[in-house]
Amino acid sequence: MSVTVSFKVASAHGEQNVTLSYTRRGSGEPLLLLHGIGHHRQVWDPVIPALAAERDVIAVDLPGCGESPALPDGMAHDLPTMNTVLAALCEALEIERPHVAGNSLGGLLALDLARAQLVRSVTALSPAGFWNELERRYAFTVLMTMRQIAQRMPLPVVERLARPAIGRTLLTSTIYARPGRRSPEAVVAETLALARSQGFSETLRSGRSVQFTDDIVGTPVTVAWGNRDRLLIPRQGVRAKSVIPRARLVRLPGCGHVPMNDDPALVARVLLDGSR
Repeated sequence: MSVTVSFKVASAHGEQNVTLSYTRRGSGEPLLLLHGIGHHRQVWDPVIPALAAERDVIAVDLPGCGESPALPDGMAHDLPTMNTVLAALCEALEIERPHVAGNSLGGLLALDLARAQLVRSVTALSPAGFWNELERRYAFTVLMTMRQIAQRMPLPVVERLARPAIGRTLLTSTIYARPGRRSPEAVVAETLALARSQGFSETLRSGRSVQFTDDIVGTPVTVAWGNRDRLLIPRQGVRAKSVIPRARLVRLPGCGHVPMNDDPALVARVLLDGSR
């Protein structure tokens, strides 16, 4: 069951009240999980049981995603603001320097938190920000197309398509290598999350100039990439390794851009190893 937390965040227009939705399970060192653009915290569900056996797992809906409302007027859905919000969330939840794992946009946010030395470790699954311009344009075009389809498709059509494996493949094969493994209910829920994401457009616009180019020193970093990632192609992992030479680069065989459902056991092991 999700809960919400509200807290104050400093902005150019003074202190603003921000509310985020999250779930928390398990015990041990804290591990904060960050999803990708237009997604929601439930994308981590396949790996949470294994993680919660060893970690205090906090899966959060990012601002304007899932059950979390968009940021207040005057606060941009950009990288600096999002990580100011996440730092304030950790303070509100009394989590001191958590381990952080993120996928796609969430991976970029996690790496940026590490750059600011706010976390114990980072595991980034296909993180954004290591693209060249052509790859970025391709990814953004695919994301915008997915969003438009999700917004235009009536709910009864989504529900009908999600029942058979071939329909789930049509809806989600861009991000999953094994879309038939995703449950019909999960596919419907994440299609609705994409369609309704209040922060999607502004977040995407703010990402046009984003390029992660700084080494991270003093914080353990794992970068993992699915070899069947169709959104952020795997060679971007090699670039990430060149930017962060001390990072551990892990290949995820048979996994797509969102690998948690493609191979939960492998991804959980990578997250646990990366957060030791």
